[in-house]
Amino acid sequence: MLLQVGGAVPSSSFELLQQAGGETKIVLAITALFSIVSWFIIGLKWWQFRRIRRQADHFFTELERTTRLQDAYAILMKQPPSPYNRLFREGMNFYSELRPGALRDDAPAQRLSLTMTQLEALKMVLGKEVSAERELAAHLVPWLATIGAVSPLLGLLGTVLGIMDAFIGIAAKGSGNIAAVAPGVAEALITTVAGLATAIPAMMAYNFFVHRTRVFAGELEGFANELIGTMAREGLI
Repeated sequence: MLLQVGGAVPSSSFELLQQAGGETKIVLAITALFSIVSWFIIGLKWWQFRRIRRQADHFFTELERTTRLQDAYAILMKQPPSPYNRLFREGMNFYSELRPGALRDDAPAQRLSLTMTQLEALKMVLGKEVSAERELAAHLVPWLATIGAVSPLLGLLGTVLGIMDAFIGIAAKGSGNIAAVAPGVAEALITTVAGLATAIPAMMAYNFFVHRTRVFAGELEGFANELIGTMAREGLI
């Protein structure tokens, strides 16, 4: 722990950091690791949600070009996987298992309707896929909340340890003037600043991505309901 009694007093935060004690450096190293992990997750999730948005735009653009679910099924089955694509495939594939051949172009116009049990099963399949996509979109987001909650506590721990060492040094050297106390307290507060600097962007990003995940899940649920409605309108169920 830094105690300046008759020595050179640090004139900047950088010099204070260079002269920091072992406990402070350990806490700062852990906090820096948390910050790196946090920003990595933020960048990864930002890229993931932007990709999901592009995939959704492409999916609905292709879907709007068709007039029947049979045509959409033939076209979208050839598209690269995406959340909306997987949801559509899951629903249509399950329907094909219930009504083999119903999605072919040469299928008869009159089709047997699904029973209530089969319709509920179709809704459960779509709901399960929505849940799976929501979990995939929310992957790693809880780590931002963990980092945001732990980092200030870690910084506070470093501050408490630093102040304890400062007062122990003062008692050992018998010097209680402000020149002896201030550097040690300033060093101890560095960890608090580092903890807050790590926690604030992590918590902001966590709230943002939680909101984006909820909106995304709501859009998927809306599309699943729209898919069932379209199937009913076209006489498939």
